[in-house]
Amino acid sequence: MTQELQTGPAPSERYVSRYAELMKAVRDEGLLERRRLYYWWQIGAHVAAFFAIWVAFFALGNSWFQLVLAAALGVIVTQFGFLGHDAAHRQMFTSAKWNSWTARILAGGFAGLSFAWWRAKHNMHHKGPNLEGYDPDIGPGAIAFTPGIVAQRTEGFAGWFVKRQGWLFFPLLTLEGLNLHAESIRAARDKTSKQPWRRVELFLVVTRLTAYVAILLTFLPLGKALAFFAVQMAVFGFCLGASFAPAHKGMPIIPPGMKLDFLRRQVMVSRNVRGNPVVDWAMGGLNYQIEHHLFPNMPRCNLRKAQPLVRAHCEAQGVDYLEVGLFQSYGIVIDYLNNVGIRARDPFDCPLAAQLRG
Repeated sequence: MTQELQTGPAPSERYVSRYAELMKAVRDEGLLERRRLYYWWQIGAHVAAFFAIWVAFFALGNSWFQLVLAAALGVIVTQFGFLGHDAAHRQMFTSAKWNSWTARILAGGFAGLSFAWWRAKHNMHHKGPNLEGYDPDIGPGAIAFTPGIVAQRTEGFAGWFVKRQGWLFFPLLTLEGLNLHAESIRAARDKTSKQPWRRVELFLVVTRLTAYVAILLTFLPLGKALAFFAVQMAVFGFCLGASFAPAHKGMPIIPPGMKLDFLRRQVMVSRNVRGNPVVDWAMGGLNYQIEHHLFPNMPRCNLRKAQPLVRAHCEAQGVDYLEVGLFQSYGIVIDYLNNVGIRARDPFDCPLAAQLRG
């Protein structure tokens, strides 16, 4: 299959200069320039919302209405995850140090996530999205994202689960918050890791989680404290996971030996979700996934402005540009995961195959 796709003139050579043309057009529009005031406003507004929730928490006291605040806290903590993501991509400031420490504080201190662990994992994803055997986002885990993984789970509970994993995917996202906290602590405790400031991140993550649990147990009865913690973690995990899921799930899987130029590698395995101010905020700008993958350091607020340029360029170059509605994207994800072992036996049974074979 791979040999067939790569015979004849190297198609990737036709696209190298074409990405440079798009980059020049985007740069000429000033869309790669930092938007410091925008990000200072975002940080200030969400920090204020974070502390406002805790003021309301102490004022409300022993009440089941605390669960409303727990859900609100889960939403706001998700936003700190997005802000940490933007800083990690150096979208906020010119200084690499400013971006790194902003990401470290926002992600670790407010969201309880290890910046270094997440950055290493996320960088691999950006270098090879949907690249089988490389992209950690489609690697082995609770969910089977590729036919190869499905083939290893055909019997017993694993076989039953994988046939229904699309329907179970979104409920499982409610556990993603706990998983991210656990992975962050594990990575920060790894003494073999060469990530800088590992101990500082471990201190931030553990201190934040410890203080959080201590406050809940001090000011609420055990049952309400556990319920508050569960609701907040469930909302956090679901909001974060539901924002990342539509981006690449159900898009073509690239086999390890296949060579693709940067433009097609990023665009043709990514999916945009139609935006509006609410969707843009709720998904942290990740609904403009194609633009984000082409220009990872572009400020979030400029992705929408870059979209017409990117779409027009892709149409002119014959590169598929996919954008769907939010609920349609979730339907695609569910359908793909339920049928990945059946409908995705040939990962090139899609428009990508036609273009590469052409």
